[in-house]
Amino acid sequence: MDTREKTIRRTRRKNRVRAKVFGTAARPRLSIFRSNTRITAQLIDDVSQVTLGAVSTAAIEGKTPREKSIAAGTAIAAVAKDRKIKKVVFDRGGYLYAGNIQAFADAAREAGLIF
Repeated sequence: MDTREKTIRRTRRKNRVRAKVFGTAARPRLSIFRSNTRITAQLIDDVSQVTLGAVSTAAIEGKTPREKSIAAGTAIAAVAKDRKIKKVVFDRGGYLYAGNIQAFADAAREAGLIF
């Protein structure tokens, strides 16, 4: 399977997830993007179309991608606490809920986010 086919399939999965997941100011959407080198997460208010906070593993220290994902999950929870946000809606972005995505989500939950 070539890269274009993978991208098309992920986009279809992403659209299916986004049809069901919607963020508000009280409960923003926690959206994740995973590349080969990093994970980026954003807290998004879909009503006013504003990003409330963002975190990337590019600026986070760690040896393995899993360690960086866990640190990013903790960091996004800290950003949410600064904004007085406790509950979010998790948007996995068409990725499987496994590996680094799961590690990120578990770390965010342990740091205090509810989803």
